Amino acid sequence: MKLPDPLFLATAIEVVLRAGDIQMARFGTAFRIDKKGAIDLVTEVDLAVERMFRDLVARRFPDHAVLAEELGGDGGPASSTYCWVFDPIDGTTNYAHGLPIFCASLALEHEGRPIVGAVYDPTRRELFTAERGQGARLNGAPIRVSEAGALIDALLCTGFSYNVHEKVDELVALFGDFLAQARAVRRLGTAAIDLCYVAAGRFDGFWEQQLQPWDTAAAALIVEEAGGRVTSFEGTPFQSREGSVVASNGRIHADMLAAIARR
Repeated sequence: MKLPDPLFLATAIEVVLRAGDIQMARFGTAFRIDKKGAIDLVTEVDLAVERMFRDLVARRFPDHAVLAEELGGDGGPASSTYCWVFDPIDGTTNYAHGLPIFCASLALEHEGRPIVGAVYDPTRRELFTAERGQGARLNGAPIRVSEAGALIDALLCTGFSYNVHEKVDELVALFGDFLAQARAVRRLGTAAIDLCYVAAGRFDGFWEQQLQPWDTAAAALIVEEAGGRVTSFEGTPFQSREGSVVASNGRIHADMLAAIARR
């Protein structure tokens, strides 16, 4: 397998670290917050971070496409086989409320498949990275998924989509099913960090519906490169545009899929 250009990972790391600097410079200060939906927020910091990213990628890789949360998909030819997928602040609701659980997430996809990923949590100074076929790392040190072999021994995590008010019964029912079978279930409010924690063995599994490509593309690669498994709710191979995600250490994956299938 041909390895990715080293400049790809270097760029991903540079972007998320710079994003973290911008996030922390404004965290806890007064900044503009707007609504994209009833409970879906965007801040002026999201926009500042995304503009920084777009400017850097446009200068360094003018023939690459871009897909990012706040300003859509443009910045390169439609025929490009490379696409940068970026979330300027994953966990904007946390960020807007002063809760220090958020990150920046950037993946480079080649022909729709992530080949490089970087996720940076600036409050903990934790940088998660991966290149396809080269393993996953946290601050440069290799990471691996956990060894938990049963749901009763597993610490799980989930998230709720922005239309949660329309699907409360469905979401709470599945949450309850996992709560009844697992050691414990958590909800942090940032899918990229949730997935990275699966990769690092802090969580044993994660599930969520109606996610966007920028929520999952980088961190799903990090899970896979840490030895984990990532699929759709139906158990099909992970695709960042499909929305539903189940990620695990691999050992409890079948049990997680079975719990979901019963709903």
